[in-house]
Formats: sequence, C-alpha cells, structure tokens
Amino acid sequence: MKTIYKTIAIVLLFNNLLYSQETNLNALLIPEELKVNADAVLRLSEKNITVNSVNNLLISEKRIVTVLNKRGRKHIDAYQHYNNDTRIKKLSAIVYDSLGEKIKKFSKSDFKDVSAVEGGQLYSDSRVKFLEYTPTSYPYTVVFESEYQNSSTALIPGWLPLEDYRIGIEKNIYNLNNIAKIEIRKQEENFDDYEINKVENGSNLRYTLANKSAIKYEKNSPPFYKTTPYLKVTLNSFSLKGIKGSGKNWTEFGKWMYTNLYSNKDELSPSTVSEVKNLVKDLKTTKEKVKRIYKFVQDKTRYIGVQIDIGGWEPIAANKVDESGYGDCKGLTNYTNALLNAVGIKSHHVLVFSGSKRDIDNDFSSIQGNHMILNIPNEGDDDIWLECTSQTLPFGFLGSFTDDRDVLILTPEGGVIKRTPSYKDSSFQNTHAKVKLLKNGNLTTTLNIKSTGNQYNYAYHTETYTQKELERHYKESVWDYNNNLEIVSTEFDNDKDVVEFTEKLEVTVDNYATASETNYLFKPNILNRKTSIPDRYRDRKMPLKLTFSFTDTDEYLIEIPEEYQLSGLPEKKEVKNKFGYYKASLEKVDDKTIKYHREFSLVEGVFPKEDYKLYRKFMKSVARYDNQRIELIKK
Repeated sequence: MKTIYKTIAIVLLFNNLLYSQETNLNALLIPEELKVNADAVLRLSEKNITVNSVNNLLISEKRIVTVLNKRGRKHIDAYQHYNNDTRIKKLSAIVYDSLGEKIKKFSKSDFKDVSAVEGGQLYSDSRVKFLEYTPTSYPYTVVFESEYQNSSTALIPGWLPLEDYRIGIEKNIYNLNNIAKIEIRKQEENFDDYEINKVENGSNLRYTLANKSAIKYEKNSPPFYKTTPYLKVTLNSFSLKGIKGSGKNWTEFGKWMYTNLYSNKDELSPSTVSEVKNLVKDLKTTKEKVKRIYKFVQDKTRYIGVQIDIGGWEPIAANKVDESGYGDCKGLTNYTNALLNAVGIKSHHVLVFSGSKRDIDNDFSSIQGNHMILNIPNEGDDDIWLECTSQTLPFGFLGSFTDDRDVLILTPEGGVIKRTPSYKDSSFQNTHAKVKLLKNGNLTTTLNIKSTGNQYNYAYHTETYTQKELERHYKESVWDYNNNLEIVSTEFDNDKDVVEFTEKLEVTVDNYATASETNYLFKPNILNRKTSIPDRYRDRKMPLKLTFSFTDTDEYLIEIPEEYQLSGLPEKKEVKNKFGYYKASLEKVDDKTIKYHREFSLVEGVFPKEDYKLYRKFMKSVARYDNQRIELIKK
C-alpha cells in the first residue's frame, strides 16, 4: 500500500517538474484569448490536499499568476493564514518581469505578518502572512508556493476553478489524496457547461480545468460561485480543534455541534438567575418575557470578536459574558439562551450566512455559516428570532443582515433547517411633503418619511448621526442630485414596537427651478428621484439578480409662485411588469397648488439573462419619468 502512495507522489512530482519546464514565464507568450477582458492570467494553480488522518491535513499549493495591470494585483493571492492549529511549513515567492527574467525572491521571513481579523476583535490567534510587492511595470509574474499542516480536518478546502471575474485561466488543478481513506462527500455545482477533467482513483480525486477566457463582470449578477463551477468536499469523520466528530446529514452533524460546542455552557451565577427571574415575574406570555430579557441583554452587553483556539465556532461560557459584559455573536447568543433557560424558555442557537443572502446548503452538511443568532419557538405562533449582537435593533427584527434565508437550528436532537423571516412584502417608505416654490427659483419644504421592513433597517441609524454626519448623509447620499440643498432641521421617531422609523425634516434648495420673465421650469419629483440607468450589455452572459424588494410611495403638495400658473399637466405615467411597477401623476388641487403622487416597487429574484433588456428599459423609463420637468407660465 505504501508503494502505491509513493508511486502517486512521484507521478505528481514529475507532472509538476514537467509543467515548470514547459511553462515559459514570458508574459508575451500568453495566448491572446486568455488576456481578453482579463486583468491577470492564472498560468498554473495546483493545490494538493493530503488527508493523513482524522486530525492531520497537509495542504500544498503552487500558484503562478501573470499580472497584466494594476487591477490584476488582487488576483496574486500570495498569502497564508495560520493560527495555533495551523503550522506553515513552506512559504516562498519569486517575481519575474514581462520577459520571464527573475526580479526578486521572497522567503518565508520576507512575508508581512499581521492579524487576520479586523478591528473590534479583542482576542484572536488568527494571523496571515502575505506578499507585499510594489511593481515598477506591467506585466509581471509571481510564482507563489506554500505548504501548511492543520490538525483540523472539518474544513477541507473546496475548488472554484475560475476563481473570479477578469482573470484568464491557463490551468487550475485540484488534488485530494485521502491516505486515511476516511469516507468523503463531495458536491459538484455548475460543472455541466465546462470541460473539467475528473479522475477518481479509490479515495483520491483529481480535477483539472484549462484554457478558459476571463469572465467580464456584469452588474446585477448572482454571486460568482452560483454561476461557475464550484466543488465542495467534506469528510464524514473529522476533527475540529481536537474535537472529533461525524456528520453524514444535518441531523447527525447538528447533534455533534450541539453536544460538543454549545451544550453545558449556560451556567449563570445565582444572583443573575434571581435577577432575570425577577425581571419577568409579572409577565404572562413567552413573547413578553423574551422581549424583556432581550432588552436586558442589549443594555448590559456589547459585541466584540473573540477567536482564540476553538473560539471561531465555540461560544464563551454564559457566566463569562455575564461578568465581562462583552462577547462575540456566539457568546452573546449563548448568553441570551442561558438567560431564557433560567426562566424556563427554550431557545436554539442558529448558524447563518450573514450579509448578502446565502442559504445554508440543505443537501450538504458541513461546517457552514459565518454568524450566529437565536431562535425561540413560540407556543404555536411564529418563531421569535433575535440578533443578539445589536444594542439598537428592535426586538424580533433581523433586518437585511440575516433575513429570508435557510439557516441551521441546533437542537439536542440534531440539526434542523429553517428559514428566517422575510421583509420583502413589508419594506415600505412613505413620504409626504409640503413644498413651496419661490419666485426666484428657490424652494422650501417640510417632509415626513416613514420606513418599515428593510427600509427601516437602512434608515434608523440616522438618529445616531452627528449634525455633520447628517448633513453628509442627506446631501451626498440621499439627495445628491439636488445642488444647493441645506438641512434646516431634523427630528426622528424610532418606534421599535411596530418597527417604524420616521424622519421629519425641513429642507431648502436654492436655484431649484429655472425662472424667467415668461416661464418657470422645475422637476416635481424633488425628494425621491432615480437618476442612474443600468449598464447596457449587448450580449449579456449572466442571469439578472435583484436583491431587494421594496415599495416607495411619495406625495408632495407643491405651492407654486403667485406670479405663475400651470400651462398644462403631463399624462399619468404607469409601467408594470415582472420586476415591479411605477406610477406617477400630477393633479391640480387649486389655482396655486398641485399634487405630485409617485409609487415605485421592485421585487427581488433571479431572472434569465434575456430579461435584462426589459429590466433596463423599465429602469430607464423610471429615470426618465422621475426627471421630467413641467412648465409654469407667467400670468
């Protein structure tokens, strides 16, 4: 058996040597088709993953990238993460000029070494070594080699052979050498339309993709991994920071996580238990009690990252969070769980992909997710969901950070996939304004904006802004198309019980209208105008993805200058299709007042690439109608 593995190793080594002999690093010899729409070309990536045992993983990589321009530098990827669980054995890089002549060599000690986490992390053993090189000319080529050993086998690196937009691929190879012969599961996504060479030899896998032109980025596209080849690999038996586990399905995997990482961490001091019981003693329903405890957590704690040892997956014990007043998402979620346990309310830890919507994969149990929230069954009513890291979010409201996606509920019986609440049918922004147009073209207005659902999520932070931040927010982000705009006053009402945020403002805009001796021209859509048009693609390749459902309703009562009168009103505008609808109308209230009414709604979803032209036409119409001017004439 050892002879067989030695033979495999010799063959792989021979292939590497042969390729390096055949590869000319002269950038001028790269096939032209690989440079079209490319900022860089991947000459070779060969990743070798060796599973020596359930707690021994060896990963080596050789990566050759030719950088064609400044934007291509991000594709070099000459870096290596490490921590107490990961030991870097080899690390080197060599830079070559456009003709393939060596410029500079970097050894392991030459790589810059920094913390791998952002600010806001109190403790972390996660670090990264990366190549820092400033080129003097383009193109140039970087040959990067690394090897590291990891005692955790729960996270087997996957394979995304096309890597990213704007990088041509000459050859990308993925090798999995399963010496330990541990049962593996794999999932191949989006392979059908690509010529991927696959070789399976017992417990070993080898995938190769070659000579693929760069993919040009197109706006409103699905995530890259959703449309290009993506290989997922995991072991049915594994180790995570010294804790051995198994998980062929979500039930088994979730039970392992609950038992080994999340149970028996709910101990609290007798004084805290007494305090929290006293908090809810006069309340009757589960929802009332959970709400009171959530407020207690928000007032007492703050978020800060902790990622030492197994801290990336295991929460800090509840009593530690109680003493210190801080924790990461896992620690704060576990603390809230412990407080609820103390008053007899069952709750569950939840693993979720936060940020841009991404589901836990229903069909592929493995270490997934990047965030933790809390789920509380509610006696037959809708479940209660809590974001335990926020001191400001309303009770039971998740917002766009974790809404409307499949998540993993961890229970003593095992893992369960559920979906978080969606706000796509309740994300409204309603604006009412009284506008006075002045003879000189200036205007003054008082307005009231109410936001709910994810519209609330994007608006409520303004109540914490300084005056300077408010000025920048409204003048540079919200109403950047209105020059000479000034904020006179602001008042906010954050109703967390109904999850509604109200902005009351006084605003002036100088020289808004064009006034002359004979006429007066202005745009009636003053405060919620679409100005941009989606990019045009003559031959779009990617599906269309709209990520946010919303409905805006605007109504302005506009008082016109006494010296002018309406010359006529434009016809009502209305467009409706699969992407949403748009309505805009003007009506005369009396001789000096007109009313502008607008509704605009978009629906999220993924649409065929052929629909993009219709979507662009729709948005072009919205922008045209939003920017339409009307004329007043001198009396």
